[in-house]
Amino acid sequence: MTKNLTEGEPARLILFFTLPLIAGNIFQQLYAFVDTLIVGRFLGVAALAAVGSTGPLMFLMLGFVIGFSTGLSIYTGQRFGARDEAGVRRSVAACAVLSLLASIVLTAVGVFFCRQFLLWMQTPEEIMEGAYSFISLVYAGICLFVFYQTQTNLVRALGDSKTPTILLAAGLSLNIVFEPIAILVLGWGIPGAALATLASQVCGNLLCLAFILRRVPALHTHLADWRPDLSLYWAHLRIALPMGFQSSIIAIGAVILQVALNHLGPTAVAAYAASQKIESIAMMPMMSFGIAMAAYTAQNYGARKFHRIGEGVRKCSYMSLAFAVAAGAGLIAFGPSLLALFVGAGEQEVISLGQEYLIVNGVCYWILSLLFIFRYTLQGLGQSVVPTVAGIMELLMRAGAAIFLVSSLGYLGACLANPMAWIGSCVPLAIAFFWTWRSFRRR
Repeated sequence: MTKNLTEGEPARLILFFTLPLIAGNIFQQLYAFVDTLIVGRFLGVAALAAVGSTGPLMFLMLGFVIGFSTGLSIYTGQRFGARDEAGVRRSVAACAVLSLLASIVLTAVGVFFCRQFLLWMQTPEEIMEGAYSFISLVYAGICLFVFYQTQTNLVRALGDSKTPTILLAAGLSLNIVFEPIAILVLGWGIPGAALATLASQVCGNLLCLAFILRRVPALHTHLADWRPDLSLYWAHLRIALPMGFQSSIIAIGAVILQVALNHLGPTAVAAYAASQKIESIAMMPMMSFGIAMAAYTAQNYGARKFHRIGEGVRKCSYMSLAFAVAAGAGLIAFGPSLLALFVGAGEQEVISLGQEYLIVNGVCYWILSLLFIFRYTLQGLGQSVVPTVAGIMELLMRAGAAIFLVSSLGYLGACLANPMAWIGSCVPLAIAFFWTWRSFRRR
């Protein structure tokens, strides 16, 4: 169940690797979508605002998890591209050890500080307890997300993007069953939404582990592969830690923006939360093309086929830009109907504010599509400094929007934060990529 990405026509390889990723990432976002939809329709706007206000904190933690686990698998993909079977096995063992250590640290930090995080964000008093009950449970089960992301990224590093999609579909199906039972039948309220998601993550981990044990012998380790090797751990961490911190740095900007947004009241918070959940699904094709480029680049870099990397970036950019234009147009056209799913057709103020967000962001998706490709390509090459600098630029731009634009423009200022952050991040990434590509051409 592996796929060699170092041979064959790049556009075809990338497209067929990306299509399952798109489906898989959409399924991933549907976890949060279902939480928000059921909470908003059955528990009300106040509960929707409570869950929605935790979005930046979810991004802060899960963003690190996704970036960290993706970074761990970059080394695995490079070893696979170099046809180093022993190196792949040793990389798998290192990924398992480092994921366990990361889980312990993240759980301790998240559970201990989550209430303080909400206080720092100046969460409105009327939604504080609901927000805490949700985010504290998610943080307590963060190890489930770490191990699931690590397993699926290892499978993708070997060129298989279909199986993680199937496993995500299975997990989502379970979540769709568990959540109404927890909220409507058992009456657990907001905590039920978190517990249902964690239960589906348990099932997803078990399914993924069973698949690896039965169908992916390349990821089966030997006892000798588990021998502690600090240099090997560092080879993984030097890529994984910057990728994780980069996502967390970006999330800090979202936290600062959420503070400013909280001052606009629960209606604005609910509108922003609902529109972000819709947008998160629309963004998945663009992110998926970026993730595909990380796997494609890592394998070809390991095989020293530098010319294929540039060709892949060019053709992938064309495809991702087409998806970006279509996604933006779709949200602008169907935004009100989608927003009404969350709050009902009677909440016109929430729908109006949410549509404003979707229009402002949708017309700028083409920038985001290029950002993902440049960022993940550089990460596939093992570069971490420039993507981290780009993450800092996102932080500064979002913080600037929160401090200066929200106070003067209100909700529109919050809507402008993402396009500003995308522009600030894309510029250094584009410069770094083209400089790197020139060095490859000289080789």
